[in-house]
Amino acid sequence: MRQNVIDTVSAMTAALERGDIDTVMSFYADDAVVAFEPGEPVGGEQQLRTGFAAFAAVHPDFRYDHGHEVMITGDIAVHIAPWTMNGTAPDGTPVAQSGLSVATLRRQVDGGWKIVLDNPFGARLVP
Repeated sequence: MRQNVIDTVSAMTAALERGDIDTVMSFYADDAVVAFEPGEPVGGEQQLRTGFAAFAAVHPDFRYDHGHEVMITGDIAVHIAPWTMNGTAPDGTPVAQSGLSVATLRRQVDGGWKIVLDNPFGARLVP
């Protein structure tokens, strides 16, 4: 099950790198909440689509070089992973970001996982 959670996050990330927002959205629960900016979580399909489109616009290349930690109890999983991202803004400016992804996933009836809470800026509270 742990690997299934990692595979879900990895497949969502790959879709985001391709700019395939429909596929990205398929990895999120209908009631999902995502923080596209530190401390600013949003929900709702249109807000999530807009946020993911902004990420995709920089042609991101994400890396999880320090691995993944997954904790599972029942139908709930928490995925934690440090990440780095390099890309290029539409105006040609290089973009480099990093953070700590903290995501909660819910197992679906079919056994797959969907992201319910997604905070890629979990490290902002660590001194």
